[in-house]
Amino acid sequence: MSTDQQPAPVPLGRRDRKARRTREAMADAALRLTLEHGLAALAVEHVTDAADVSRRTFSRYFPSREDAVLDCLRADFARINEVLAVRPAAEPPLAAYRAAVTAWLHDGDHPAWHGRPGMRELFALIDEEPALTAAYRRIAVAEEERSIRLVADRLGLHPETDLRPAVAVGLGVAALHAATRTWVRDPAGDLPALIDRAFDLVAAEPAHRPTAGAVRTTRAHPGAAHERTDRP
Repeated sequence: MSTDQQPAPVPLGRRDRKARRTREAMADAALRLTLEHGLAALAVEHVTDAADVSRRTFSRYFPSREDAVLDCLRADFARINEVLAVRPAAEPPLAAYRAAVTAWLHDGDHPAWHGRPGMRELFALIDEEPALTAAYRRIAVAEEERSIRLVADRLGLHPETDLRPAVAVGLGVAALHAATRTWVRDPAGDLPALIDRAFDLVAAEPAHRPTAGAVRTTRAHPGAAHERTDRP
């Protein structure tokens, strides 16, 4: 098996498949209704009616309507972590995170954000609606913490006391979020290309150093300004 091939996922049992379908039905309904009518018009009862489930069932899966609306994003982050968990142990952490994101981008069974309708609109709503902003941050932080633990396990490090796993994951998450932000605001943007570019920039940053000429110019500038000030 090559280093880029991933083990086949373990098939879910019948009960787990049913639970997943129920969760996805509620999440799909919550997202669709929010995109059609706005978050302010969304009630939990609208979601349960659309998914044909009880309020009790909804509460077993989601603590709030916002969590239901954003559950597709939680699932995306979880898929990235599923791939990260099985990347080769010798692979550098940031490279492993990038490979996991790339695998998610090109997963034919579960299209990423650029392959699903309404995702740009959803991210725009997250920026506009404080309740969605808070829920998104909570979901993203929880999955980022899971990524940190996975990387720490790969390296044999303690996730709470060693900076290296958190720094590696933080750089990867920052690249993903920066690329997504640009994609949301640019209708012509290509999300996979933007993500590749963002990771390239992260990888190049430690090697960046100002040239000697740039340093001299910066140091000379205050003096030049002073000379201009002294002129009559």
